[in-house]
Amino acid sequence: MGGIFGTIEVRSCIDDLFYGTDYNSHLGTKRAGMVTFDREKGFSRSIHSLEHNYFRSRFEDELESFTGNAGVGVISDTDPQPIIINSHLGRYAVATVAHITNLREIADDLLKQRMHLSEMSANNINQTEMVALLINMGNTFVEGINNVYEKIEGSCSMVILTEDGIIAARDFLGRTPLVIGQKEGAYAVSSETTCFPNLDFKTVRDVGPGEIVRLRADGMEVLQKAQEEEQVCSFLWVYYGFPTSSYEGINVEDVRERNGVLMGQDDDTEADLVCGIPDSGVGTALGYAEGHGIPYKRAVLKYTPTWPRSFTPGNQSRRNLVAKMKLIPNKAILEDKRVVFCDDSIVRGTQLRDNVRTFFEYGAKEVHVRISCPPLVYGCPFIGFTSSKSDLELITRRIIKDFEGDDAKNLDKYATTDSPEYTRMVEEIRKRLGLSTLRFNKIEMLIDSIGLPKSKVCTHCFDGSSYCHCRCKKK
Repeated sequence: MGGIFGTIEVRSCIDDLFYGTDYNSHLGTKRAGMVTFDREKGFSRSIHSLEHNYFRSRFEDELESFTGNAGVGVISDTDPQPIIINSHLGRYAVATVAHITNLREIADDLLKQRMHLSEMSANNINQTEMVALLINMGNTFVEGINNVYEKIEGSCSMVILTEDGIIAARDFLGRTPLVIGQKEGAYAVSSETTCFPNLDFKTVRDVGPGEIVRLRADGMEVLQKAQEEEQVCSFLWVYYGFPTSSYEGINVEDVRERNGVLMGQDDDTEADLVCGIPDSGVGTALGYAEGHGIPYKRAVLKYTPTWPRSFTPGNQSRRNLVAKMKLIPNKAILEDKRVVFCDDSIVRGTQLRDNVRTFFEYGAKEVHVRISCPPLVYGCPFIGFTSSKSDLELITRRIIKDFEGDDAKNLDKYATTDSPEYTRMVEEIRKRLGLSTLRFNKIEMLIDSIGLPKSKVCTHCFDGSSYCHCRCKKK
């Protein structure tokens, strides 16, 4: 996915920019960049890989080279960014959180118009540069941003650092959030609210779907009003969001705990204790303990001194090893116990299968797993929340292929809770993972936990129901 932070202040913004960007680190693992604007020195930029280092360690020694009262930082799972552009709109820097699925089609069209693409990464098109080219085709920033909305399929939220403030634009259906913060003499915009409290910013409001705002140190100007339709990604609450963050004013940890309570109340499984798979399963497990009336205990912990977050090696076997190494089971808690483990989701199933084997080896009598969301039956074409290159990397689709001979056959039936196809699929997942029992959350419970109307929440990965990102609204 990725995260953005931008701030403009009456004083130097460097410290706020550095720490504000760092607080978005859990949203991406590949690259990071910072850019500042100083009226005397102009734009200063630095970009680094995060695949083997943390954001702070890569940028801390460079802070003295940045000057200015306005800046943008980005944690990216895709391209090297921010991109600095010199155009008829003026000189500006742009950073995006984007997943553009028709990138090649747009690129071919631009090349036919004799426009060029220079920011190539591993022979791939840089999404952020593509966004900048589409912006430059407008007579104003607003017109250019709307050109992006009209051309792309997928999603794109962006922050643009100009010589006259910071422009923030949330994608047309609001799948990837942006939120505004304020303190005396400063405004900020971020992908999450978690960065605000320790920097003394107070949350003002979310940027609405399709809304465009300009921030200056002394105020905020709405350049384009938000639209009514919205499809904010439900997986933000299930997995991506840091527990202290809120989207649409709805706190992540509150949702996870409410989710767990409902799941616990709906479950008659006899067990001795419940434990969350760190980190995103913990809130659900705490709620489940309350709803089901069994104690919460830490039967497995993440080794935080060296694994505060997950790196994402390019090699799948190494990713599996990383996942194993960061979790340490507690034999004293597990031994001879019937344990319910709560986890956020099952994608490939490899990590959970290995964890379950370890739990039994450490003496667990029964291992029951409860998943915070419904099965992931459809690949995500909107924000790309997994690193899967193919839908067949989803355990559900591999099983459907084994059952049907075609991984795309009868998806609606397999996505329907308690249908014969759904029941058969879940039972097969249980067998392959070696579980005592397995239950997924119902989509109705997840929506109730979030508290927004289903029409305003994207649940495409569960039921294939959501719109594409562009203005055409095709399904």
